[in-house]
Amino acid sequence: MVIGGNSSQGLARRIAKKLKAGYVNTSTRTFPDGESKITIKKIPKKKIIVVVQSTFPPVDSNLLHLLSIISQARKYSSKIYAVIPYLGYARQDREFLDGEVVTVSVIGKMLKSVGTKKVIVVDIHSKLALKQLGISSENVSAVSNLANYIKKLKLKDPLVVSPDQGGKERADEFADALKIDFIALKKHRDRKTGKINIITTKASVKDRDLVLVDDMISTGGSIIKATQFLKKQKCRRIYVACTHGLFVNDAEKKIKQAGVTQIIST
Repeated sequence: MVIGGNSSQGLARRIAKKLKAGYVNTSTRTFPDGESKITIKKIPKKKIIVVVQSTFPPVDSNLLHLLSIISQARKYSSKIYAVIPYLGYARQDREFLDGEVVTVSVIGKMLKSVGTKKVIVVDIHSKLALKQLGISSENVSAVSNLANYIKKLKLKDPLVVSPDQGGKERADEFADALKIDFIALKKHRDRKTGKINIITTKASVKDRDLVLVDDMISTGGSIIKATQFLKKQKCRRIYVACTHGLFVNDAEKKIKQAGVTQIIST
């Protein structure tokens, strides 16, 4: 039985169809003070229940809805699988500054406490985040899907670029799927102000079409800085590929203004 949370009902229906499973819808009522009440349309009486709910913005609300649905489903089954395509707080996978909470580990404890047997995520921010969840989990990748789309574009002497060293492995996988080369830029983020600077001083990208690859784009700060740097290096067109396109605070518009030809996300 597949239950679709408010943020992912379309995806949940498609998963149910693929599994030839029953589908259960949920409805959400939001009160004037911001509280919400979730109703599961019918009682799932199956041995295995798959709850599908992404936690894109508003992250906290969608996360609470996920936990509430799982808690209710646990009354009817001990086998609850949470499919969370975008897992919020995955970037908070370590204590960058003294006193910072490793929030992704808190998320893991909450998921476990409401009765989640296993978590399935898509292109989580880091392997460390997956480990910090502290619950049986699996990360699946959309890189091959994105790469297949890029293959259809007629790119000139293409090169895959990671905006930072943290995405080097992802860029390598992407480039391997396209059978082309990749490079990874070096960047510095001020942990107090959030300001980003590209440390790399030179890249051999002249007259080449580039594919900037990242797991997610929120405000687009890293992508914009990388684009500005690469444009100065006399590259040709720049395409951006990511799994999770959040695009908050007019990020999509700002990225296009920086000189990106096209943004591709799942």
